[in-house]
Formats: sequence, C-alpha cells, structure tokens
Amino acid sequence: MKMPYEWQIGWRYTRAGRAGRRNRFISFISGVSMLGIGLGVAALIIVLSVMNGFQKEVRERMLSVISHVEVLEPTGAALPDWRAVAAQARQQPQVRGAAPFIATQALLARGDNMRGLLVRGIDPAEEAAVTPLAAQLRDTALARLQPGAWQIVLGQELARQLGVAPGDSVTLVAPGGQVTPAGVVPRFRAFTVAGTFASGHYEYDSALALVHIEDAARLFRTDGPTGVQLRLADVNEARAVAQQLGAAMPNLLVRDWTRTNAAWFDAVQIEKRLMFIILTLIVAVAAFNLVSTLVMTVTDKRADIAILRTLGASPRSIMGIFVVQGAAAGIIGTLGGTLGGLLVAFNVGTIVPAIERALNVNFLPGSIYVINHMPSDPQRGDIVPIVLISLLLALLATLYPSWRASRVNPAEALRYE
Repeated sequence: MKMPYEWQIGWRYTRAGRAGRRNRFISFISGVSMLGIGLGVAALIIVLSVMNGFQKEVRERMLSVISHVEVLEPTGAALPDWRAVAAQARQQPQVRGAAPFIATQALLARGDNMRGLLVRGIDPAEEAAVTPLAAQLRDTALARLQPGAWQIVLGQELARQLGVAPGDSVTLVAPGGQVTPAGVVPRFRAFTVAGTFASGHYEYDSALALVHIEDAARLFRTDGPTGVQLRLADVNEARAVAQQLGAAMPNLLVRDWTRTNAAWFDAVQIEKRLMFIILTLIVAVAAFNLVSTLVMTVTDKRADIAILRTLGASPRSIMGIFVVQGAAAGIIGTLGGTLGGLLVAFNVGTIVPAIERALNVNFLPGSIYVINHMPSDPQRGDIVPIVLISLLLALLATLYPSWRASRVNPAEALRYE
C-alpha cells in the first residue's frame, strides 16, 4: 500500500538540500534542530540515570545498616510480647525476616573526648536476618556481643574520632539519670570495643554503636525489646507494607525507612524533579527551533503549495505535509538521542574511567567522596516520559507553521512566478 501523498511530500521536504543554496541552508537548520533535540534527550537520559545510580548506591549502603520497616511501642516502652508481633508481621507475604531491637540516644566518652550517638541493642543471631551488615559481621565482631560481656561495636568513623581500637575501653552514658540523696547522678557503664564496621554511609559510620540487646535493656532500664525490625523482599514496597501492618496493628507505631529517613528521601526526589524540569527546557528550546525551520520552508515552498492547491489539495492536506516534516525531524532527533543516551548510560562505568585516564584526572576521589565511581541506573519510568515529552514538544512546534502554510493564497503565491 502506498503512503498518502502528504507523507511522501513531507518526508521529501525533510530530506531537502540537494538543490539550491536556500534549500541547503534550510536543511542545515533542520539538521541542527534534530541534533539539538537528540542532545537534549540524551542529556536527560544520562543525567537522570546517573542520579538514579547515586540514589541506588546510597540507598543500598543505608539499607545495609537499617531495616526496611520498624514496629514500635508508641510510648517508647518495651513491647509486651515481641515474638507475637514478629509472628503477626511475618504473615505479610513481603516480610522475609524479623528481629527485636532497642534504640536510644546516648553519649560515648573516651577520656575527655565525648560524642553523641545512637545505640542499638540487637540480638546478633536474629539481626543477621534483617540487615546485611549484621550478616557480614555475624562471625566476627557481632560474635563477641554476649549477654553480660559489655562489648560494643562502633562505626569506623566514630572509632576514629574517639581514637579507639578493638580492645579499648569506652564509657557509655545513658540518657536520664539515677536519683540519689546527693541528687541526680548520670547512669554510665564501661564497654570494651569488640570491633568496628564500615557501611560506606557517613551518617551511620560516625554515629552508630551496636550492643547486645540484654546489655542495652539493663543499661537503659527497659523490660525488653522496644521494637521489631523487618526485612522485606522488595524495598520499594516498604511504604505500602508499613501501611498494611499499621492497619493490622493499630496500637503500635509502624514506620518504614522512607519515613525514618524522610529528609534524605524527599531531598533526592525534589532534586530529581528539578533536574528533569531544567533539562526538559533544553529539549523544548531545541524542539521549538523547528518553528523557524518550518517557517523558512513554508516561505520557500509557497509556489509548490499554490500548485498543490490548484491541483485540488485541501488546506488540511497542506497542513499535514508540514506536520509530517516537523514530526519526522522530531522523531529522528528523539530516537537518535534516546539510543545515544542509553548507549552512554549503560556504559558510564567504562566511559568515565577512560576519560579520567585520558585527562589524568579523578572526578570522584576516594579520599573525599564515599562513592569513588560514577554509577548509572537507567529506568523505564524516566525514559518513557522523556521520549513522549520530546515527541509532544516537536509536534506542538509544527502546528503554527503548518497552519500558516494551509492559509497560503494560491493566486498571491503564483502572481510573480
């Protein structure tokens, strides 16, 4: 089946450039427009893929230390029966592991050096099913956390700040105090450093300590675990699972990792949206370059339009010819940009090191940044909207010049031909 003549003529105008200086100039402008759309689309895909890569890398390091969902007593007291809570949570198909914990703020001192930190009391045997960090340390540092041994595992950066190493003694000062005839006396306890951990996330490496849950209960005077940590099969379902568990356990506080790290999570989402808007404007500028291309084409093809009108072409057909021309340029630019962007996004791990070697530079020094490589994670949820928006902008850019072409008066156009 033959294509409609509007498509044939529109495609022919898109490829115009072999005859006449003016046609070559119009073809050049059209090529620049397509190149601009392609570069804008490629830039959007590459930048959002790299942002997704950084987000995924930081999230994985964060979730190697913390759980996906926490179930807590709202008052901060101990759970009456944490095993019953864990058993009820495991009825949710997404839950893959559960472990008790106690978490509270405290002070850690070594001589005159003192740091605030989060102390988490854990059961080493149960914790390995909830956090990858505990699974890594289960046979080393966490194996030394025995009830009554008063051992503590510190984040690597926290240990460096305090100047301690495994085997050294530190003093843990609990919040609140003990009322005596002499007044309120702080409660504190000497701990021996059993080891250190490095999660790759500064917030936890510099302000987190792990102790045995029974030692934590005795020091902080709780009657048992104050919460249950849960590990899910799909981290992206954490918010939905937390809502379902909250409905099933109305007397308990259920929060997922996106709530406990809301500041970081919201900042990443806002930054990604703003970057999407900024780079979309680049695509919009390139797409609307098609307006000037089509206006010049309409001016150059006035005689052709007049002849087509005298042969019986309707204004709608004339408009369709130039819509096809602009849409073809937009489609070619968008597809080229998409392929180029995906090619770079999937090979960032190879391209960036090659550029670093060629220029003898290091974009992400390991001594400064936690992540010393350029990660990339192209996602369909980003790429499909980029392609659709680019095509829509290109189509919108064709409407006015095409309408102008359909309004050409054949008699006026042929008067001086």
